[in-house]
Amino acid sequence: MERNNRSINDLQKGLKNRHVQMIALGGAIGTGLFYGSASSIGLAGPAIPLAYLAGGLMIFLIMRALGELSVDTPNSGSISYYAYENLGDFFGFFSGWNYWFNYIAVTMAELTVVGIYVQYWFPEVPAWLTAFGFLVLITCINLLSVKLYGEFEFYFALIKVIAIIGMIVLGLVIIFTGIGNDGIPTGFSNLFDEGGFLPNGMIGVLLSIVPVMFSFGGVELVGITAGEVETPKKTIPKAINQVVYRILIFYVGSMIVITSIFPWNQIDGESSPFVQILDGIGIPAAAGILNLVVLTAAVSAHNSGLYSNGRMLHSLAKQGNAPRFLQRVGKRTGAPVPAILLSSGVAGIAVIINYLFPEKVFGYVMATATVAGIINWIMIVTIHLAFRKRIGKEAARKLSFKLPLYPISNYVVLLFLVAVLVIIGFMPDYRLALYIMPLWILILVIGYKLKKK
Repeated sequence: MERNNRSINDLQKGLKNRHVQMIALGGAIGTGLFYGSASSIGLAGPAIPLAYLAGGLMIFLIMRALGELSVDTPNSGSISYYAYENLGDFFGFFSGWNYWFNYIAVTMAELTVVGIYVQYWFPEVPAWLTAFGFLVLITCINLLSVKLYGEFEFYFALIKVIAIIGMIVLGLVIIFTGIGNDGIPTGFSNLFDEGGFLPNGMIGVLLSIVPVMFSFGGVELVGITAGEVETPKKTIPKAINQVVYRILIFYVGSMIVITSIFPWNQIDGESSPFVQILDGIGIPAAAGILNLVVLTAAVSAHNSGLYSNGRMLHSLAKQGNAPRFLQRVGKRTGAPVPAILLSSGVAGIAVIINYLFPEKVFGYVMATATVAGIINWIMIVTIHLAFRKRIGKEAARKLSFKLPLYPISNYVVLLFLVAVLVIIGFMPDYRLALYIMPLWILILVIGYKLKKK
């Protein structure tokens, strides 16, 4: 297929700046913060904000690299398209399918926890049944026009943002006034009383970076929206710059509040730490409301993941790297219907796994999503290096949105991401993903070879 014929003009340009802001924010604020943060707190203790700051800085640089590519050439194929243009056919194939695989794991993780959240009110309802119900609901939403999808995601994400701000404000009130805690201000003593600020040392902080990086997965959805946003050269830079610092505020702020109100070693991980804290200090009504919010958060992140997967398969089909039927779009909606249905069907495996292994499924899919996400980020930074080399210094000077400190920042991020992969090797609960990924990479290599024949 000729490269100049690979634009995705048949997708609707129906996303506005507010949609892109919330889609990116919604993709990144989900299960990783509301549920997975329990495991990261258990590893780092009150020092967990340090891990979020370190990871957040790396994510900012990754996003700026992707933003530079997206502003220069807006395309819904995102990482796959840019790999194809700058590194060649194989890397376009590899990047696109790995991105899709990553978000399959993410959407499976989100489906896994919706059952846990629903069981807060209805403990007798099987988690797999709830997961199936939400799978059908979100699939139907994604089959609508992109503008309607954007509206759904805007309000889903808005609920999450308001809830986190409310949680931080309420937490500060409890910390300083003791309202809801028998009038006794909790202060910040819990940050130091239970083994100190670094109860597990810097080793604990380093280990916690792994679940922290999972929680940041999703911010790169901005690149996927580029082909369907009305004013990409204006919207994308604004979205990237604003989303990153907002996420840092939400994550770091909420972690400080949680570990100040509640001793870090009493967060059990059986429910959302946010809900457990409000239950523990005797605010059951607020806890019930917040549980509804974290359920909405999981649904929102699943919604964003399915949106991303549909567009990625559509782009791969346009490149000739996926079956041709996947490039079809609905005549009325402009949505890539076959790509969405296939992605949803594969994500539905989570329903079966929830039925067979309800105790282990979240850890498995989170570990897999983390490793696949790290590979995606490595590809983004590597593609950016190839892009700068391809266009030359003269053209680079004319870029309107640049990665700061290029190329030093590229190599710092690559070193950090490789270090995270090494750390995963020391974590039994995550190590399985290191065995899965080589097999997945081998499948991609074989798939590419077969495609070329």
